[in-house]
Amino acid sequence: MIFPLINYTLSTGGKVLVATPRRDVVLELAPRISKAFPEEKIAVLYGGSTQRWEEARLILATTHQLMRFYHAFDLVIIDELDAFPYHNDPMLAFAAKESCKDTGRFIFLSATPPSQMQREVRQGRLAHAKVPARFHGHPLPVPRRIRIESVEGCLRRRSLPSSLAASLEQSIQRGAQIFIFVSRIRHIDSLTGLLRRRFSGIPIEGTSSQDEMRAEKVLDFRAAKTRMLVTTTILERGVTVPKSDVFILDADSDLFDEASLVQMAGRAGRSKDDPAGKVWFASPEWTRSQRGAVRQIRSMNTIAHKKGFLHS
Repeated sequence: MIFPLINYTLSTGGKVLVATPRRDVVLELAPRISKAFPEEKIAVLYGGSTQRWEEARLILATTHQLMRFYHAFDLVIIDELDAFPYHNDPMLAFAAKESCKDTGRFIFLSATPPSQMQREVRQGRLAHAKVPARFHGHPLPVPRRIRIESVEGCLRRRSLPSSLAASLEQSIQRGAQIFIFVSRIRHIDSLTGLLRRRFSGIPIEGTSSQDEMRAEKVLDFRAAKTRMLVTTTILERGVTVPKSDVFILDADSDLFDEASLVQMAGRAGRSKDDPAGKVWFASPEWTRSQRGAVRQIRSMNTIAHKKGFLHS
């Protein structure tokens, strides 16, 4: 979606910045952008990057790195603008604005833009393009519900609910990579151990923001060396794993708002080879956030269908 914009700017002699709040997303985007622009030197900037003093016309960076630039770019693209730590940080927003030339162009990308920005769009005060379908022309997977007890209760009993285990088994049998999102870091190790005992035939890992091996575990998951990954919202966006299913446990948690549920659900069905990945909301209660997430996904599918963007 952004490649034609980047290509146009570079072909006219301009300089391009693609920025995103999270390092994980930067590392995910880097090889994809390098593949799309093989002739262009690219500098990838984040805390600890070895390229932070290199010159390039195409720069990929975390938003904190933007404080190093002043009126340097002809095109600035901020991806995942609603993500922490960029969201609600005036300093980073100011740095992003100042990094763009006065004659340059500034573009925001988000599947779940902040409410204020949505209001500006509805009022006609913000130019926008809504993209309701993925490139492969298949509908977004609509989450289904599994009514189960809380993760805390499962760990206390040291067993998985039969309905959850059966759905996980279906995903395993179809060869999917399985994201399991939880709301609390403290649950990861215990749940990973419980899953390993139940599904001993497949490699299972857990990771979080506190895990020094996080990058390596994500790479192993993407390469299918690990089949099931227990994690938190650190992987809710920017990570593309072919043929993946998503299970969100404690989906009724107050830590999971509508936007984060939509983002986590968005990990499924991204590949043209497996566009109909499965998404499950597993929780004791069916909350307003869960209903809103399902409604939002169905709305995008409806728009895509009406506009003729879907193959099926």
